[in-house]
Amino acid sequence: MASIRFLAAALVAPLLWPSVLRAEPTLPLAPHRALYELSLQGGSGAKAPAQARGRIAFEFTGSACDGYIQNFRQTTEVQPDEGASRVSDMTSATFEAGDGHEFRFKIKTLVDDQPSEDIDGAAKRAKDGSKLAIDISKPKRAKRDAPGTVLFPTEHMRRILATARAAQMLLEAQVYDGSGDGSKIFDTLTIIGKPFDKPATEKAAQLDALKKLRRWPVKISYFEVGKKDETPSYVLSFDLYENGVSRALKLDYGDFVLAGEMTELTLLPAPKCDK
Repeated sequence: MASIRFLAAALVAPLLWPSVLRAEPTLPLAPHRALYELSLQGGSGAKAPAQARGRIAFEFTGSACDGYIQNFRQTTEVQPDEGASRVSDMTSATFEAGDGHEFRFKIKTLVDDQPSEDIDGAAKRAKDGSKLAIDISKPKRAKRDAPGTVLFPTEHMRRILATARAAQMLLEAQVYDGSGDGSKIFDTLTIIGKPFDKPATEKAAQLDALKKLRRWPVKISYFEVGKKDETPSYVLSFDLYENGVSRALKLDYGDFVLAGEMTELTLLPAPKCDK
């Protein structure tokens, strides 16, 4: 999920993170399945489509003890002003170690039923957090080391939630999720709003397990490394519950924006874990 323009990225320094962790007890991330129906919210410029629609199917399982598994599928049909529509179908399967130091992924994309991407790889973060070692097996064998603390997606989400619980507004981090050719790292800035004081309205969010949870408006901007003063590559906005469930998605690709309404949500049994 994507990115937006922002202000004052430097306000969240790495030294803030230990105090954020101690702010209050964390709630375990909830295993769940969710469906989101995508629709065109707006577009501008010559590349903006006349119509667009799609669906996201998302499954999240695991724990801090056993690691986390994410299965994701997004199908999108885009109709330009002229010519035939194009359908993309992207699936990904990832595993992330509970301590945030190991990540494995497989990503496949079809465009109009024809193979477009097939990426398979893994990454490990050094125990001291000093670098990230990336090992790609598809589409071609490649290795890369990246200096600095780079987060994987679930660890990034956990830090966003900890920042929100501590009533902080900004979180700056480098993130690796295996996208692009499998070697790309993004600079990200997350902007977190004040907790909502009104319940969500869609039927899928009317679960008793969600009604007493806080949720925050979140925007994550994804930038090419070293280019945070430029327009982000993409922007993801959503409402985030403190158990990790997201609703009201907005995917901003620059030329157009897709809105994602949560139409189904199933909370899955949580494995036992004392961490």
